[in-house]
Amino acid sequence: MDDSGPVEAPAPVAAPTERPLWLKVWQFPLVAMVVAVALVIGAVWLTGQVTENLIQPNVPDPLGLILAVGLLVALLLLVYKLAIRRLGTTRHDDLPLDGRALRDVALGVLGGAALISTCVGLAALAGVYRIESVGGFSDWARIIFITGVYAGFFEELLMRGILLRWVEEVAGSWIALAISALVFGFLHSTNDNATFFSSLAIAIEAGILLGGAYMFTRSLWLAVGLHAGWNVVQAVWDVPVSGYDLDGAVNATLEGPSLLAGGGFGLEATIFALVVATSAGVWMLWRTVKLGRIVPPMWRRKGAAITVY
Repeated sequence: MDDSGPVEAPAPVAAPTERPLWLKVWQFPLVAMVVAVALVIGAVWLTGQVTENLIQPNVPDPLGLILAVGLLVALLLLVYKLAIRRLGTTRHDDLPLDGRALRDVALGVLGGAALISTCVGLAALAGVYRIESVGGFSDWARIIFITGVYAGFFEELLMRGILLRWVEEVAGSWIALAISALVFGFLHSTNDNATFFSSLAIAIEAGILLGGAYMFTRSLWLAVGLHAGWNVVQAVWDVPVSGYDLDGAVNATLEGPSLLAGGGFGLEATIFALVVATSAGVWMLWRTVKLGRIVPPMWRRKGAAITVY
């Protein structure tokens, strides 16, 4: 005889609460992307006001330039931590301040330096790049803080941390990679000596390299380091950075057929960068696929959560 007493029925499981329409709209990835872009624009505007009214009148360059770039990076990081990373339904911090941040930035800088130096070496072997003398390196502040820190952090946050990330949630990894690469490439179309080919080349080589770095690590730090290292060392070798000529550590000439010498835009518009940078990016994308970090489009997930983070 069972004298254990009456068995209580299990408590009913509450049905999941349906989100109100306004919350669905607010958390939709493309809405989150637009809000994030607006926040970035606000941070850039505020930095510009402080730079124009406080820094420039009182602090001479290069210290003024360094302070302005430092202020922008600090403000963007603050805005990201306080607001941008909390947008949308899938919360993820692409700028974690942990041990891997410094490691990934350092690896990225070294990797970017190695990749562009390989391009310079190939151009030298092809006879289109030649060092003439030691350079003055008078543009060191612009090289390090504008082409390096500013371009590396700001452009990666905007292109990979906002555009690629939220388009990916809707359209999947491959479409997001293509869109972010094309936008990034053709934003360079107004640079000095830019052509359709130079913009397309940047879209392919840098879009795949930097997008691959983000998708592989699911963090922006490696992409930031690659971008900064590539730009800085390119300028050090006295190669135009996306069309802009700076005073590097050497004085060099870059002359020859456009596919080899870049036609005044620099090595980014050559077959050397297309082969070297794209190959590195394809390798990271291959590793991303092997690790299962590809996001399928929204219509294939059918409401399933994103699990790559």
